[in-house]
Amino acid sequence: QVQFVESGGGLVQPGGSLRLSCVASGITLSRYTVNWYRQAPGEQREWVVSTTMRGTSNYADSVKGRFTISRANAENTVYLQMNSLKPEDTAVYYCNIPTTAGGVFGSWGQGTQVTVSS
Repeated sequence: QVQFVESGGGLVQPGGSLRLSCVASGITLSRYTVNWYRQAPGEQREWVVSTTMRGTSNYADSVKGRFTISRANAENTVYLQMNSLKPEDTAVYYCNIPTTAGGVFGSWGQGTQVTVSS
């Protein structure tokens, strides 16, 4: 069974930074594209960033230049470094593996809450 555990969230002031971690079990992340998603209160879950198994990354326009995705294959972990955080980045952040059908491969984890507020 494929499971994801996200961590690293917290409360940070605008302009601050956080690094989120996504650890997977039941699957080797280095063999797949991995996405980060987020869901703000009252909103639908949205895609934030992708990293392919070849290391190509794509970012939503709203986070481009501020967020950086990276992998630690030996730890079966994907990180999301978030800098220059804004209040509109407040959301629960999730990771998962996208499918070609537009869905996701594994069950959704609990996510990690990111709150940007002064």
